[in-house]
Amino acid sequence: MNSIDNLKATLAKKGGVAFANRFQVFFTPPTATLSALASKDVGSLLGSLVSGGSIKNLIPDPRDISILCESVTLPGRNINTLDYQAEKQAIKIPYGIINEDVVMSFILTNDYAMKKMFDDWMESVFNVEEYRAGYKKDFTTDVVIHQLNQKNVPVYGVVLQNAFPTTVAGITLDSNSENTIQKLNVTFSYENYVPENAISSALSGLSAAAGIFG
Repeated sequence: MNSIDNLKATLAKKGGVAFANRFQVFFTPPTATLSALASKDVGSLLGSLVSGGSIKNLIPDPRDISILCESVTLPGRNINTLDYQAEKQAIKIPYGIINEDVVMSFILTNDYAMKKMFDDWMESVFNVEEYRAGYKKDFTTDVVIHQLNQKNVPVYGVVLQNAFPTTVAGITLDSNSENTIQKLNVTFSYENYVPENAISSALSGLSAAAGIFG
């Protein structure tokens, strides 16, 4: 029989409940994106300074990206099936999988650093002026997502392998929204996701966070 005491005992045995606001995201933008950011012309550099940023902030820090990520979805997975008529009834036969896209929401700062980074990233995926897709190795990167406990220790994680943005949502400007913080929603696609345990997930996060400096 279920009871409050049994529920409390189970939660205590499992380390408590997981909280939606305890998470972190780590990734290093791919080489092509970093190259585009590093080769900005003088006008872009001055614009960054005028808007409140600094030259060093043109190269995104994975730790800043993690802090500015306000929300993210842990990916789901669907199994594709075919109906097979057995002797008495139809049964489902699995034949493949579909991984759900991952949506992230980022807080925008006054230098619009996240927007500029994803603009350059999208340009490396598909060059609009030349109407040509880039090479996959140049625009994909691994993304690490952690669920944290109350001590900020990863308890579960996934690695999105060869991820890249497929949708950068529009940003609404509204004269009636005086105290509204601007946010940027980005949808990622990827080849596959790999679940990780607490130890391997923590190591993946450290590797992703240090990737830009390696």
